[in-house]
Amino acid sequence: MNNEEIAQELDELAELLEFRGENTFRVRAYRNGARAIRGLPEAVSEILGDPDRRLSDLPGIGEAIEEKVRTLLTTHHIPQLEKLRAEIPAGVLHMMRVPGLGAKKVAALHSALGIANIDQLRMACEAGKVRELKGFGAKTEQNILQSLSRTEITERRILWADAERIVLRVLEVLRKADGVLRVEAAGSFRRGRETVGDIDLLAVADEPGSVMDVLAEQSDVAQVLVRGETKMSVLTAHGLQIDLRVVAHDSFGAAWQYFTGSKEHNVHLRSLAKQHGLKLDEYGLWNGDKSVAGADEQQIYKHLGLPWIPPELREDRLEFKSRPLPDLLELKQLRGDLHMHTTDTDGDHSLEEMCNAAVEAGYEYIAITDHSRRVTMARGLDPKRLRHQWKAIDKLRERFDGKLDILKGVECDILESGGMDLPDDVLAEADWVLASVHYGQRQSREQITDRILGAIENRYVSCIAHPTGRLLTRRPAYDVDLDAVFAAAAANGTFMELNANPWRLDLDDVRCMAAKQLGILVAINTDAHATVELSNLRYGVLQARRGGLGAHDVLNTLPVKKLRQRIAQKRSA
Repeated sequence: MNNEEIAQELDELAELLEFRGENTFRVRAYRNGARAIRGLPEAVSEILGDPDRRLSDLPGIGEAIEEKVRTLLTTHHIPQLEKLRAEIPAGVLHMMRVPGLGAKKVAALHSALGIANIDQLRMACEAGKVRELKGFGAKTEQNILQSLSRTEITERRILWADAERIVLRVLEVLRKADGVLRVEAAGSFRRGRETVGDIDLLAVADEPGSVMDVLAEQSDVAQVLVRGETKMSVLTAHGLQIDLRVVAHDSFGAAWQYFTGSKEHNVHLRSLAKQHGLKLDEYGLWNGDKSVAGADEQQIYKHLGLPWIPPELREDRLEFKSRPLPDLLELKQLRGDLHMHTTDTDGDHSLEEMCNAAVEAGYEYIAITDHSRRVTMARGLDPKRLRHQWKAIDKLRERFDGKLDILKGVECDILESGGMDLPDDVLAEADWVLASVHYGQRQSREQITDRILGAIENRYVSCIAHPTGRLLTRRPAYDVDLDAVFAAAAANGTFMELNANPWRLDLDDVRCMAAKQLGILVAINTDAHATVELSNLRYGVLQARRGGLGAHDVLNTLPVKKLRQRIAQKRSA
């Protein structure tokens, strides 16, 4: 089992124990353990397999959790969790995730009315049965129905790139509104999470009501969900919730920090404040009744003995352990793009058009990496057509001399039966070879892993492209042992790609941390199929920053001469 699967089991155990009314500290311990395991850059199985290490030595993981994880890895079951699953209806977990319903209320509904799933809950509310229960009432019943309706619309997350378009448009409008002094985005959007569930905005304004009026009047706002004196929630026509809070200038920094999160980061900060004899909340940092800091976010961190922490790192993973903090990658440090397609296969623009666009984007080099023949739907290239393309690149090199270095590359499929889609004598002629899995993604974990390991061990394969094959919100990752893949990549000098396509962002942030820990250089590439997609590099940079990567961790920050030397090292190994 991988770390995410282990964390999911612990999360479910925590939720079911909470439903049963177990000790809150015990419930919190399982949640903390799940979060700690989810954020580990190495496999739990590797830690437990090392006689010199203990899982319980890691922050957030106690001996009881270590024992349960050992049992889970050995038997694929946690007996306590299996017992709870048998006793508690599965639909209860879904009910606990409805806004406004916690474990206690769900337990009361289940005990008094026998409600065991979302459908039964909706029917009981519509029949007026919930309002009759002690502690509920007609207003609570109506709120539950509204939450159920909103949850059906908004429970799906959207890509960060899609959220950005909405955020930028709303910010532009609100910042022009009369009396508005400042408006900023917060929440998971500001932290750069690859998908976003809702949008948090903070504003400073002379009249809170006026800025809320402007938001309500936007053409894509379908419904005002809640409106108070300083807080407003709206639902867009596309089902995205936007929460706007208007705060005082003297509290803006504290509020921005608080509503940026993450929750775990904030808990850690509040604990540090307590150690300093201070109190931290959304209004400021306090020494008794006296405000120590509040208007400026950086001052909050400074008074707690910390450097200002970039929002991308605020997940309670790296930011409190690394001193100094890593110098995070910046877009301007990338010198080139090593994955793109042309009209020779499934791209929208010609070889020359992609080169011109790269020059306009300020690239020093690119690699042209059209598909190999196995990808028939993209008119993949056989050896003859690929060599014909490379001859065309030779001619273009003369035209772009001094402006752009063009590497002759290919995205070569890893065949379902193993091995590469093109023979080694062809791959040997390439400057850069990406290996990727497009077919056979439903094969077993062992099969897919063995295929990728075989590609890594091929001396001509430079890099593994989009290593898990996922498409965010569309298709899950295929089942692959990334720990084995990374170990082989480190041993063979093979690079790993962080595919910057906003639908992929593959590798994820945790795996970026793992690559860094193993000394594997990451190549951030757009996988562009059109000139406009060359700008997608910035999404990859955001993901890399969340993984704590700096310029020295990323292959395509190197000048072209050193880049070619690193590629050659793999071939000569």
